[in-house]
Amino acid sequence: MNMTHYMELLAVNQPWNLILFMAVPVALAETIAITELAILFTRCFDGMIRKVNKICSIMVGVYFLGIFIYLLVSAVIPFTLNGEWRGWIDIIAVGFYLAGVIPLLGLSLINLGIIGRRWSEEQKLKYHSTFVGVFLVVAHIAMIFGMLDPSIGGDHSHQMHMHM
Repeated sequence: MNMTHYMELLAVNQPWNLILFMAVPVALAETIAITELAILFTRCFDGMIRKVNKICSIMVGVYFLGIFIYLLVSAVIPFTLNGEWRGWIDIIAVGFYLAGVIPLLGLSLINLGIIGRRWSEEQKLKYHSTFVGVFLVVAHIAMIFGMLDPSIGGDHSHQMHMHM
């Protein structure tokens, strides 16, 4: 089976790429989602659960910004300049993966007080929860398209030489 660049990235350099590009950001995002639910139900805006949520939210945004910059420079720009995309399925998989930077960075910016400094805790919670939800949607779209064989999208150029 042919792979999207997304899936190839996760498959090469085992287990490190899988850990760095999938496990770390997903574990942080899932921790945020779980603690977010606890905060939503209890309305407890301080305490250990909120601290864990805040720390993970800051870490994941900064971490994923690093991933975004790295992949933009080392993969997206070269693939585009050299015509190495494996069709529209490949572009959707990588594009949606990288789009995760928007909600994840949003979480960091809220928790660092860079945006929403004057918002009430309720407003921050609404935006925070929205960013978590948006990340879950874009990450799942990336995963679904990333697992597809890109040739089913009509592109039959099967270059398999991604070295990250």
